[in-house]
Amino acid sequence: MIHDGHVHTPFCPHGSKDRLGSYIEKAIQLNIKGITFTEHAPLPLDFVDPVPEKDSAMTWDNLTSYIQEIQQLKEKYNRELTILLGLEVDFIEGYEEQTRKILDEAGPYLDDAILSVHFLKHNNSYFCLDYSPEMFEMMIGVFGSVDAIYDSYFKTVQQSIDANLGAYKPKRIGHISLVRKFQQKFPPTRNYDAAFHQLLDSIKEKGLALDYNGAGVVKPLCGEPYPPESVIKSALERKIPLIYGSDAHSVKGLSQGIEKLYTGATFSVPECLS
Repeated sequence: MIHDGHVHTPFCPHGSKDRLGSYIEKAIQLNIKGITFTEHAPLPLDFVDPVPEKDSAMTWDNLTSYIQEIQQLKEKYNRELTILLGLEVDFIEGYEEQTRKILDEAGPYLDDAILSVHFLKHNNSYFCLDYSPEMFEMMIGVFGSVDAIYDSYFKTVQQSIDANLGAYKPKRIGHISLVRKFQQKFPPTRNYDAAFHQLLDSIKEKGLALDYNGAGVVKPLCGEPYPPESVIKSALERKIPLIYGSDAHSVKGLSQGIEKLYTGATFSVPECLS
């Protein structure tokens, strides 16, 4: 494995408290050549986190410490492992300007970043689509159907690809099939191949890369990577760079799902390393 481009840290309020150094030591044991720490960027100050514990992202108070600690580890382990300082940035419909300001502030320090959709807007309310099966079921009642959630998700991911988020907009789009996290309990009634193809065409047109994420493999109601093999084959046909990400929220999560990824996939490294 060349690079794990999607790794979380103890700065994640909903993750483990495993030491940053433990992630690095485990990566070296696994013969991983490099990792990008991609903690959830702080949410816009006026955005109300819709999950009960309000723990979707790191706090603004922790951002400086996060940057400083990763920078120190980059120097300490520079002969053993390539460490990139990154963030996973949430695209939130209606908060594009605030997100641009976040990137303007943090961007100069970053080597790498991912742009992901976790929150969907319906009327004037926001919902975290991957929080739990119970929240997803509640969303079905609000949105009207599983298909309506899928439609909203693909529309929002398209908005994230098209959005002008400034000079530091992430170059990689995160887990574009996250809406399928609970698919075995809440399957859609329609086929969404065309929606995936449209996203891939836009990613190709914008010169972006794709997060090939192993976390879905270990989710009991998903059972496949984000995105699945059929979408990856279409991405390969378009020559879209694929960057493997474990989306690990603990040390044991490093390299998760790697055995279920499409064997014909060729992985790239983040743009700053190429």
